[in-house]
Amino acid sequence: MEAAEHRRMTEIDDLGELFSRVSRRFRRATLAALEPCGINPHQARALRMVIRHGPLRPSQLAQILGIALRSTTQVVDDLVELGLLTRVADPVDRRAVLVSASPAGIQRAEQISAIRGQQAHELLGGLSVDDRAELRRLLLILETGQAAR
Repeated sequence: MEAAEHRRMTEIDDLGELFSRVSRRFRRATLAALEPCGINPHQARALRMVIRHGPLRPSQLAQILGIALRSTTQVVDDLVELGLLTRVADPVDRRAVLVSASPAGIQRAEQISAIRGQQAHELLGGLSVDDRAELRRLLLILETGQAAR
């Protein structure tokens, strides 16, 4: 391997490690902050997506979340048990069910949103508006896999 290629690979590895450390830090802080809500980040995300997209079949929620249907079923079961989601028969197809947020789920989602906002502020508040915009731009590139090779 040439020296320039070795430096490039080391730089990418260092960036990857830094990204992982920041992600873990944010995740740990969010887990701790959500603990009093009695909900984990996977459940919080599912609740947020149901609220954002309206009543959904579990298969639609699985697609939005990018997880297996059986995992979605477990998350939905947990949220129904907590009283945060409700299941109703799909009026278009009585064999299917729709999940929607209960009033308690909407209230809990608002509480979680405030907590997540505080966590994001603690992590990102030291960045300028321009830096946050640039970080957002870069993260969107990474999320879509459109980064230049």
